Amino acid sequence: MSLWIPVTLAAATFQTVRFMLQKSLSSVKLSATGATFARFAYSAPVVLLGLAVAVPVSGLQVPTLSPLFWLFSVIGGLSQILATICVVALFKQRNFAVGITFKKTEVIQTAIVGFLVLGDRVSAGAFAAILLGLLAVLLLSKTPGGSGAWWRHLTNRASQLGLGSGVLFAFSAVSYRGASLQLGDTDAWFRALVTLAAVVTFQFLSMAVWLLWRDRVELRAVWETRRTGVFVGLTSLGGSFCWFWAFSLQNAAYVKALGQVELILSLMASILVFRETVTRREISGMVLLGLSILILVIAI
Repeated sequence: MSLWIPVTLAAATFQTVRFMLQKSLSSVKLSATGATFARFAYSAPVVLLGLAVAVPVSGLQVPTLSPLFWLFSVIGGLSQILATICVVALFKQRNFAVGITFKKTEVIQTAIVGFLVLGDRVSAGAFAAILLGLLAVLLLSKTPGGSGAWWRHLTNRASQLGLGSGVLFAFSAVSYRGASLQLGDTDAWFRALVTLAAVVTFQFLSMAVWLLWRDRVELRAVWETRRTGVFVGLTSLGGSFCWFWAFSLQNAAYVKALGQVELILSLMASILVFRETVTRREISGMVLLGLSILILVIAI
């Protein structure tokens, strides 16, 4: 078995477990902002320690971090913070599996952002996938038991949070790629580690300052839930590093296609862990969206 396959499966598993933990935190003591901060607060020390160990062991040197690198890192970091807050807040609106599926619109929206910002052309197959994804979102956007025309449900809070997180994650992905490209020809795993360390440190410091200024009670709550928060940070770190590592080993299209196993994992978590009911409409929407994403990443 090629190494990129187990690494990608590990990344999807880490990410699913991390969202499960964040959902648990947000439903008990923490707000969406607090659950998001816990992710960075408990992962920043670990990734910095990992970088400190990796430098002498590997013999590699941290490249010069240019202003453009930091610009990409800050844009990507802020986008990811806001996107994660949207996803955690979404968990309070809809069930876990549907929340993850809305988040997965980032794949489709990355193609759109790439076309608008970079001028990347979309093939006929990719365009068909986007239309199929739109149909899936329409199915998922209707609140169970709701009535009225389908387009009215696109303005509900769940739809706005889900689609908003997808846009933000798309900008975040593009920015992280831009930051990594500024580090030259260093080994791919080391570039991933340096970029991850810079971004997570910025995210930790910026959110800590914000909460210290606006919501000190939430800071205390993050500390009080540290037994779960530590695992949020560790799973976040493991997932982020595995995604970068997989992309360095194999074509990103194949990695993203295999990464859709997260949809199955999140559905299992929704039913088995959170004891939530998934409607036929939601299952249909998730199947269509998963299919559209698979077609898209193959067509790119």
